[in-house]
Amino acid sequence: SFYVQEEEHQFSKWEGYVNWRNKPALRGNHGGMLAASFVLVVEILENLAYLANASNLVLYLSEYMHFSPSKSANNVTNFMGTAFLLALLGGFLSDAFFTTYHIYLISAVIELLGLSVLFVQARSPSLMPPVCDPTNLNIPCQEVYGAKAAMLFIGLYLVALGVGGIKGSLPSHGAEQFDESTPQGRKQRSTFFNYFVFCLSCGGLIAVTFVVWIEDNKGWQWGFGFSTISIFLSIPIFLAGSAFYRNKIPSGSPLTTIFKVLVAATLNCCTSRSPSNAIASMTTNPSSPSPNGKESEENAKTMESSQTATESLKFLNNAVVDKPVHNALECTVQQVEDVKIVLKVLPIFACTIMLNCCLAQLSTFSVQQAATMNTKLGSLKVPPASLPIFPVTFIMILAPLYDHFIIPFARKATKSEMGITHLQRIGIGLVLSIIAMVIAALVEIKRKRVATNLGMLDSENPLPITFFWIAFQYLFLGSADLFTLAGLLEFFFTEAPVSMRSLATSLSWASLAMGYYLSTVIVSIVNNVTGHSKHKPWLSGNNINHYHLDRFYWLMCVLSALNFLHYLLWACRYKYTRAQK
Repeated sequence: SFYVQEEEHQFSKWEGYVNWRNKPALRGNHGGMLAASFVLVVEILENLAYLANASNLVLYLSEYMHFSPSKSANNVTNFMGTAFLLALLGGFLSDAFFTTYHIYLISAVIELLGLSVLFVQARSPSLMPPVCDPTNLNIPCQEVYGAKAAMLFIGLYLVALGVGGIKGSLPSHGAEQFDESTPQGRKQRSTFFNYFVFCLSCGGLIAVTFVVWIEDNKGWQWGFGFSTISIFLSIPIFLAGSAFYRNKIPSGSPLTTIFKVLVAATLNCCTSRSPSNAIASMTTNPSSPSPNGKESEENAKTMESSQTATESLKFLNNAVVDKPVHNALECTVQQVEDVKIVLKVLPIFACTIMLNCCLAQLSTFSVQQAATMNTKLGSLKVPPASLPIFPVTFIMILAPLYDHFIIPFARKATKSEMGITHLQRIGIGLVLSIIAMVIAALVEIKRKRVATNLGMLDSENPLPITFFWIAFQYLFLGSADLFTLAGLLEFFFTEAPVSMRSLATSLSWASLAMGYYLSTVIVSIVNNVTGHSKHKPWLSGNNINHYHLDRFYWLMCVLSALNFLHYLLWACRYKYTRAQK
């Protein structure tokens, strides 16, 4: 009976997980959908706080801080890009030294500080640059400088640091709550990622409607105030779930492992050893028979599989030798396999950057296009900053549909647990983004034709064409975003070695950041190339009607199509690590 109790005791603990008090996490009490639902509520509040500022920040910088339009647009893309790149830092720290639980709390406090700084500055005129005098044209507007500019950028980049930490820890904190050894746990985790994107959009919806309206009508300080309250509320809600979370024990820096394997493989390749001893060291299998029948067999099996290196990326197998060059460079086969997985997902990551570059156009050119069109909905006038309401609403309708109808149907049709694989989802997203760019180009041609025929190219009045035409490109890019973002988050989380999960999941945010940066780069390259001869650059000047936006969209379309072919090349060759049944 002692053995039976011992076994039960074994099964009741989650291996490698602790609760918030650092005691072992128990199976009945910790984890599961309930624990993950706290994460989903927190995501609504967190994204609301972040997006409420980001979506309207261009106007704040140009109207109140007196930056030029192009300068404020660059500042915003730099801010958003930095925030998403810092997700890598959040993910790295969550894996290496702290739990995702602690990183979230620290980041939320940092973001709260940053928003408070911005709120205080927006409330007190003495901390802002002097108001422009529109009657006196001789005195130009004074751009913010010195201590006031320092206050603005300290506030902004504290927010960016906080957002990065949250994006890097929150998705993987939620996904860690599920037991991936059972089919049900894996299905629930898939649902979680769909709803994570749903909640992200839900926060975005409130931000681009309610908060943008408050900022435009009641004053900027209330926008910042609202965000501050929102992030402040998310902290107690997150803490309320403390008793239910299971937290993965951090396992040291994953980057060290990657670096170590690469260095060891290179050195051992240069000082070539006789390969026989490397193979010998791989096949010797130190599993001694232990009294627990079943479990030891399982262990022996996993030991054996982890002890023989795979054939792919053979070069790295050189890292495993009997007598390493230096003790610090001693690598296990498991570590080599982990690094191989990381190297294999990187091309997939690289192929999604182009999609995010298309998405970046939505927050810049599409808004400016819509501003020249008729934005009336009946008697209601829609502010252009609220345009993201289209993709966000589509995502909120699509995510539950996808989860409750499309996936179960695909599971039946393909007789597989996944239904639609991660890479298929990302592929669908990439195709949708190509269609979106074609539509964007056609709509722009139509818009300019209306302007030219009516001789309204230089007119300030809205064109007699409804802004619903712009909604089409938003529809396709919105659904592309749902497919790719949820697919990427889940793909990186499930494929990555356990010790690198948060870091890998943050790659999806890093891809967004690179998309923003790439967008800025492409626009300047296009302007440099097209501005050389006697012509004007395609994308410069104050009047969007004189831009050659349609040509730019065709260019994006061609680039996206090439990128998709590149993606197919990698995706077809990719073998899933957690072999999908």
